[in-house]
Amino acid sequence: MTHSFHIPVMGLAYTIDTPLRVASKGIDSVVSIVDDDLAEKMRAFFCKKHKLPYTSISAKSIDHRAKRITEYLNVLDCLVKQKFQNFVEELEVNKKELDQFIRMLPPKSIILEKIKRLSSDNFLQQSAKIITEHLSPGAIDVNIMTKVDKTNFRNKVALDTIYNDAHASLRGFAESTLTSTLILSAGMNPSLYSYIGTFKDFLPDAESKLKKKVGLKVSDFRSAMIQGSFLAKKGVWVSEYRIESGLNCGGHAFATDGLLLGPIMNEFKQRRKELEENVHALLTKALEEKGCFVPTSPMPTRITVQGGVGTNDEHNFLLEHYDADAVGWGSPFLLVPEATATDKETRGLLANAVEGDLYRSELSPLGVPFNTLRGSSNESFKQQRIDKQKAGSSCPKKFLALSKELGEEGICTASRKYQEIKLKELEASTAEYSPEAIQAKRDSITVKSCLCVGLANPAYMEKEMEIKGEKQGVVICPGPNLAYFDKEISLNEMVRHIYGYTNVLRKGSRPHMFIKELHLYADFLVDDIRNNLVGLNRAKVKRWNSFKSNLLEGISYYENLFCNETTFFSDQKETILEVLKAYKSNVSDIIVPELN
Repeated sequence: MTHSFHIPVMGLAYTIDTPLRVASKGIDSVVSIVDDDLAEKMRAFFCKKHKLPYTSISAKSIDHRAKRITEYLNVLDCLVKQKFQNFVEELEVNKKELDQFIRMLPPKSIILEKIKRLSSDNFLQQSAKIITEHLSPGAIDVNIMTKVDKTNFRNKVALDTIYNDAHASLRGFAESTLTSTLILSAGMNPSLYSYIGTFKDFLPDAESKLKKKVGLKVSDFRSAMIQGSFLAKKGVWVSEYRIESGLNCGGHAFATDGLLLGPIMNEFKQRRKELEENVHALLTKALEEKGCFVPTSPMPTRITVQGGVGTNDEHNFLLEHYDADAVGWGSPFLLVPEATATDKETRGLLANAVEGDLYRSELSPLGVPFNTLRGSSNESFKQQRIDKQKAGSSCPKKFLALSKELGEEGICTASRKYQEIKLKELEASTAEYSPEAIQAKRDSITVKSCLCVGLANPAYMEKEMEIKGEKQGVVICPGPNLAYFDKEISLNEMVRHIYGYTNVLRKGSRPHMFIKELHLYADFLVDDIRNNLVGLNRAKVKRWNSFKSNLLEGISYYENLFCNETTFFSDQKETILEVLKAYKSNVSDIIVPELN
């Protein structure tokens, strides 16, 4: 493995073609396979650009979703391999290209160490030979959000479960030529997880190798154990547990009950072997029952981490202190045109964003908090429709039409149809509420945005492709960490920043990633209590008390960590400990209401 970082999935379009941009340099990245329409249009675009044969796949085909995803991934696979070969050949004759690549390698890279020992004779050819021996293309990993699994209908009759959105996406990856990892996010989907075990590529061969692997994006150890065990019972091994901060991340923010990233990583470090052995025992039994090959020992498992990482010290600390196998760097790569897809206007907005511009919103139809950025074009178009009394989206894609409130076929809460119905119901009950309460309820209805279109548009706009239908603009999904990066950055500069050769951060102070996450969680608890006092019950009070207790335990863990357990961040130690002391007092002072 060349690099110790990966680029996680971002939105629908931001990383839709990232492998084609960075895999030749050995960088792993993740493509969303939620939107088959986007995949089909990207395939058409790249086939035309690279003079590859292309036949469109009509949405009228019952299995069009899976087929479109398969074909797009196959095109990506083909083009990445071709680009990698061209890159390696270029290194043999282009000293500038070779020098730039060498400057991107991590300090402890085997490639770098061997190149440093070379003589000047035939340096280009010798270096290229070393690179060819040790460099392989970065992985084309894929992501499915397990909650985006809408039932599909034909002539008002529900299709079989295998045609559900997430199931079809899974089949699209399973039938592709890729040898990579499926990253599952947003929690457990039993039906989908069971379906994985029906594809032989996810099962070990006679050498205990997996052609296709499964990775789980998890928020804590308990979640990893539960989901890993469930999959093992279906004969599926989890090759990667990708731990992500619940709030210090981009897009959907799945908050824990106050469990902070440091203590979570520490538990994984302490119980990693237990996790592997427990899951292996369940896997062995399941594979025996299936009549499949049974590995004699646990297959390789990676523990990776992401969410709010911004400096080389933080990167190295996570690798060395917690024995992480790799670190995910997401939002900063939104400022790297060589790595991610978006339009110039959005990239400029991202570069100019400061802390107050990045916020946790309620705009997602999933009902999950969503980290975003003020001033997006989507925000502007949405407000224009609200002002014209035409709130809501035309809902052309319906991937998030998951609410069964108005019928079995489902409806999206960001759709115009849904919002018109809800606004009419609200108008009929105005006498029951104050004007302020009415406006708050109205805002809670109209705040929802069309993510299906808004998160896909960046790729179309960057490539100057036609966008049909109602204007939705761009939905932006950076994490809070983006506030500390303030300009477009080349791929070379960004990678060198990760490895500590240079610094591309905005001038001024930036809190440690653990402190930033603690701040976000303390604010989250205060907001959660304030916004949910109506209908107070025992379950709410219990959850808030547990949340507060977990925060205080996390602060104590950090105090001991920075005082006694690490030599990292010695220049920040005094400041960090002062801030932790202040947060301990502030969190202790948060009042959790009591039941009468």
